[in-house]
Amino acid sequence: MRSADVAAGNDPVDGIATTEDARRAEAELVARAVDGDRDAVAEIIRLLRDPIYRLALRMVWRPAEAEDATQEILIRVITRLATFRGEAKLLTWAYRIGVNYLINLRTRTPQEQQQLSLDEFGAGLVDGLAAEDYRGPQAALLSSEVRLSCSQGMLQCLTREERVAFVLGHVFELSSTDAAWILDITPAAYRKRLERAKKRLGAFLGSSCGIADPRAACRCSRRVEHAVRLGRIDTAAPQFATHPVSPGGRTVLEAEEQMIRLHDVAAVLRGHPDYAAPQAKMDAITGLLTSGRFPLLE
Repeated sequence: MRSADVAAGNDPVDGIATTEDARRAEAELVARAVDGDRDAVAEIIRLLRDPIYRLALRMVWRPAEAEDATQEILIRVITRLATFRGEAKLLTWAYRIGVNYLINLRTRTPQEQQQLSLDEFGAGLVDGLAAEDYRGPQAALLSSEVRLSCSQGMLQCLTREERVAFVLGHVFELSSTDAAWILDITPAAYRKRLERAKKRLGAFLGSSCGIADPRAACRCSRRVEHAVRLGRIDTAAPQFATHPVSPGGRTVLEAEEQMIRLHDVAAVLRGHPDYAAPQAKMDAITGLLTSGRFPLLE
């Protein structure tokens, strides 16, 4: 990779544009969309929808809220395409718009409403912990649901600024240059924020999570019954463990295998499948954004 690409924030971190030819193709696609080509608009939505949805899901916790946020972000992206100058890859540019929206979102997650700290979150994990693994119906599925819900929940105990820094750097594995550009801060300031978030999560996971440290008390399989009693997971309709994934993306099982193999703080939080944005919702958004109701497309 050329140093000029890194300096410009154009290293291949998002899988959409990794070469000069691909970046030119992106610019041409955007130009067509700005000129009113609705097929180009639909293609841009197709390219961006799943990554934007995964970003929103990590920030707002629940799929329903992530769907709504994805719609709002995509509207902002499409209606601002005329301002795209190719200073970064299209997805990186879209992340910048999405992050700004998500950080300033008025709606708060339950953890934010309670101002729940990681210490308080950890204390809740010990409460109701069973003496043995859950061996009832759908044991593996429900244990996965507990793990995925828990790792989502602990992220919400960070400040939004720390959360998005961690997600960009250790979940999406963007370079510090790209992440800093997305957040509109210096790379040095970004690295400091990322380190603070990782340190907080590392201390929590090391003391509380049996996946991160086998000496810790909590086990996902021993949280199942208590989580069901509290209504934190739905045995009939798990939110995360049965969530659709992107074509060719990591499944729940593949994500778990990678997490166990790497066995570190980032891997625990990265150990989610490659969630796909709900198709029906995205079809509705595509229809809306190609309907001619927006000035860009008239």
